Amino acid sequence: MSECTHDCSSCSANCSSRKPESLIEKPHELSSIKKVIAVVSGKGGVGKSMVTSMSAVLMNRRGFATAVLDADITGPSIPKAFGIHERAQGNEKEIYPVISKKGTKVMSVNLLLENETDPVIWRGPVIAGTVKQFWTDVVWDDVDYMFVDMPPGTGDVPLTVFQSLPIDGIIVVTSPQELVSMIVDKAVKMAEMMHIPIIGLVENMSYAVCPDCGKKLNIFGESHIDEVAAKHGLKVLAKLPVDTELANQVDGGLIELFESEAADPIADAIEEFCK
Repeated sequence: MSECTHDCSSCSANCSSRKPESLIEKPHELSSIKKVIAVVSGKGGVGKSMVTSMSAVLMNRRGFATAVLDADITGPSIPKAFGIHERAQGNEKEIYPVISKKGTKVMSVNLLLENETDPVIWRGPVIAGTVKQFWTDVVWDDVDYMFVDMPPGTGDVPLTVFQSLPIDGIIVVTSPQELVSMIVDKAVKMAEMMHIPIIGLVENMSYAVCPDCGKKLNIFGESHIDEVAAKHGLKVLAKLPVDTELANQVDGGLIELFESEAADPIADAIEEFCK
């Protein structure tokens, strides 16, 4: 056996010195993206897209250049939350994101469809490839914080995002139901297996406030988020209430106008984590 030159590119030996080849893709040459935060959930319907949108809006209000990459290809909802209905422009080499009224850059499959209500009936590899193209082919320009709205679960797209994009950290969105503890376990374990740090947990629909007496009502049952967080050594970033006004703003494409003191700690945690 010849002496090791420590140049793995010219050697086929499977030795302990060999480092695994990185699968991280480079963004478009005209893009400069400082921090990438993925927002995940183990199941659908917990408000993941809302937390993604709110996080982008909060960081934008703090003076940062923000962007949202909508990786939920078969269930895209980010453009609707931001009130974006126009189509993205581009050419054979590059695509340009659509910019919201307040300046957040957005790319979603809905911005490429002839009709935004058309279903996306694609197989997993095609969907995963599209998400990767949103990173490599979109001219994002200068972005301080990019938020990736992930589809629920631990399938093709989350795996592609975690392997192909330089994710700095993830936020896990949950709801109060007891079932969620098992779902969070799956999301947390996947992040640990992919060696991606977790910024913390956000519990959505945590409670409702009675309009008459101001009492907090646990309409979806008692919260288990603190127990789950302690089990994994994680922080609870926020417990967001059921807010009909916020829901109406999201449905009306006015997420950039929302006001919620309960969400502010999410932005604080992101800034602190990324320092």
